[in-house]
Order: sequence, then structure tokens, then C-alpha cells
Amino acid sequence: MAITDQERAEKSAKAMWATDDASKWFGMSLDAVGPGTATMSMTVQDCQTNGHDICHGGVIFALADSAFAFACNAYNKITVAQSNSITFVAPGRTGDRMVADAREVARSGRSGTYDVTVTNQDGAVVALFRGLSRTISGTLFDEK
Repeated sequence: MAITDQERAEKSAKAMWATDDASKWFGMSLDAVGPGTATMSMTVQDCQTNGHDICHGGVIFALADSAFAFACNAYNKITVAQSNSITFVAPGRTGDRMVADAREVARSGRSGTYDVTVTNQDGAVVALFRGLSRTISGTLFDEK
């Protein structure tokens, strides 16, 4: 019996999460996945702020990048980042709960385009991220 697209996305995420030490180290949680989508969140800690006492841009980028990774790997095909860009809209602060919502914009052949919106606990936009993906050989789990 074939699995559904949602089941494939969930199994792919489970396989990735098992070895995603970086996302865990940042304190991220994987909140939801679906075909071409993922939502991740984290609470900004003191150790993640910069010299302006705001969330380090690299931390926000990492959250968006992780959500992007789970979204573009939801099809059980190993997919990596080809290019990413981010626009910072507002600062994050210690204690803020950041949510990264990744959505597939387009996917054709081995290439995909994904947009990630990072918001805080009040729903204010903190950053806008665009990721371009490239599918390589291999799968995350055996579907047979």
C-alpha cells in the first residue's frame, strides 16, 4: 500500500530530525511538516544575542534555513540548499518566540524555490528568507 504525501513528509522529517544536531543545539523545535511545507520555532536565548543586544542574524538565518530544509526534503528525496538569501525586517530579542514558516513556491525537476517567513510571538515579521534547493541522489528512508 502506497503512503500518502503527508505520511511521506512526516517520515522524511522524522528521518532528518533524528540526526539534525544543529537545529537541536540552537533549541529549535519542528512543529509541523507537510508536502513542501514546514514550521519550526525557537525561543531566543541570551547567548544568541549580538553586541546590539538583539538576536544574532545568523541565528535567525539558521531557523529559516532549517525550516527550508524540512520543507524541501518532504518528498523523500535528498535535497540541499543551492542558494539562500534573507532580509531582516525587525529585531528579535531575548525571550522572543520565533516561528519560521516555510512554503514551496515552485518545484521543477531537481530545482525548487521556497519562501520562509520568520515571525515573533506577536506575529510581527522578523525576516523574509528565500531558499533555492537542488535535489541530489538518495532518499531519507526506504519506502518499500
